[in-house]
Amino acid sequence: MSVISSGADSKPAWARAVTPDRIALLLLLALPLALTLRHLPYYALGRAGRVRDPLHTVLDPATPFGLTFGFIGLALFLFMWLYPMRKRVPGLRKMGGIGSWLRIHVIAGIALPILVAVHAGWRFTGLIGLGYFAMVLVTLSGFVGRYVYARIPRHRNGVELSRDEVMNERRNLLTQIASQTGLDPAEVESALTLGPAQDKRLGLAQIFVQMFVSDLKQRRALHAIRRSWSRPRPGSPPPDPAALKKALQLARRQLALDQQVSMLEATHRVFSWWHVAHLPVAITALAAVLLHVIIAVLMGGVGRS
Repeated sequence: MSVISSGADSKPAWARAVTPDRIALLLLLALPLALTLRHLPYYALGRAGRVRDPLHTVLDPATPFGLTFGFIGLALFLFMWLYPMRKRVPGLRKMGGIGSWLRIHVIAGIALPILVAVHAGWRFTGLIGLGYFAMVLVTLSGFVGRYVYARIPRHRNGVELSRDEVMNERRNLLTQIASQTGLDPAEVESALTLGPAQDKRLGLAQIFVQMFVSDLKQRRALHAIRRSWSRPRPGSPPPDPAALKKALQLARRQLALDQQVSMLEATHRVFSWWHVAHLPVAITALAAVLLHVIIAVLMGGVGRS
């Protein structure tokens, strides 16, 4: 097999793993997690034990320390609601791509429970307990939503691809892979064909099982393709590592695109069900948090409801 050279990404794996999203999340989580570990003996105490502990005058929710985390958490929680507004309010649609908004929304959603937990002193009772656990449910459901969202073919700006655009991209990918590997396009297409997914009239659990099975098939197929394309053919020089790497990146995109298209109808169905379940829990969390803030203000800044 003859593989020609290309401008493939030469960054090492660790450099590709250090993304702006992960750095932002690390910065948001570093301080609250460090404080939690540093003062873990205090947080392990019951209410009576905390009152007698010297740290109570610093770590109690009503102190400047506790309120600071509360204000940050409230601001971040309200900011997260800009993402659904961005999708629905025409005036906000010019303020960046939906994909960028989603990434910020996900980062905020992961960091928020930790920030709020430090504000609450890792005690969740009464109204704030209801709001906190609703918030945790929203975060957990957000992971599910992000997984389903990623299975819908989209442009880089987050806008969903039309079927014609999907077909054009598939053809372009096959052409590029054939160019990188020196293989016949028909041979490339055969290697990247996993078979159609039967997604019609499946229940919710069956659809998720099929999604996981599809992911496993993609990984196995990519592993087999890597072994096959890495072996030099008789009479040909060894494959160029940079070009091979680029071809495998394109193959990964091609496999994902094919599986996304094969399950598109089922994915849309799951995503609509997810919205029905996600929104009421998010509204419950918002109502509980706002009511907690109102009660705390009316009680003179006490950080409990």
